[in-house]
Amino acid sequence: MNLLFAINQRVLPQFSSCIRSIVKNGGEDRYEAYILHSDLKAPQQETVRQAAGERVTCHFVPVDPALFDGFPETKRYPRQIYYRLAAPLLLPHTLDRVLYLDVDLVVINPLGELYHMDFEDAYFVACTHVRKFLSKVNQARLGVEELVPYVNTGVLLMNLPALREHLRLEEIRAFAQAKKHAFILPDQDILAALYGSHVKVADTLRYNLSDRILELHNADPKNGKITLDWVKNNTVIIHYCGKNKPWKDSYIGQLGQFYTPAED
Repeated sequence: MNLLFAINQRVLPQFSSCIRSIVKNGGEDRYEAYILHSDLKAPQQETVRQAAGERVTCHFVPVDPALFDGFPETKRYPRQIYYRLAAPLLLPHTLDRVLYLDVDLVVINPLGELYHMDFEDAYFVACTHVRKFLSKVNQARLGVEELVPYVNTGVLLMNLPALREHLRLEEIRAFAQAKKHAFILPDQDILAALYGSHVKVADTLRYNLSDRILELHNADPKNGKITLDWVKNNTVIIHYCGKNKPWKDSYIGQLGQFYTPAED
């Protein structure tokens, strides 16, 4: 199973928790982890290898930050968020699919069903965290002609042959420069606007569940209530996206019980 991460030195503790949850619960004997980075020296790379363990082969892929000159960035959304979008151009051409994962998530059940999902000509398989009304708002904000899913880029299954054929970094750069003042979540905005019509939407409750999504689902009387037992038995990926993180004292949520700090 091919996995993809884009990390820097600051997120090594979260990476450790994430990769250990994958090894424990992901359901595979072996993993190939491709790690896009710009600042990991030999000691940090060894830290990554130690956290991953013997069942994970780590491939460190250095990225020149200048490749993303002209892309909008902030302290919360640094240049590294774009690395995942350029991954098809940076990874070995021998790979046909890879599962990108943010490090602020944990895996609690096997990944195989998601990883082997049929692309059906899509470039990406991903989950959405917004409802139809907000999708229309995003459509207008980004100047997109058709209504497309607005997906969370924290979990992305990538169809690498299709992306190598169709993805153009200069097209992404030009769009980012033209629309940067309209951006809220830059990488998600770009993916929705340029590739949203080529996304296959997967089940959010199973593959990209957050505390907010759980609360919104259970607050709607039309939905059957999702219990933590249901999450334990059915959800594959829990994503602590946004500012509400279980490793912070300010965390408020139900899904923190599934997070195990790396040092434990």
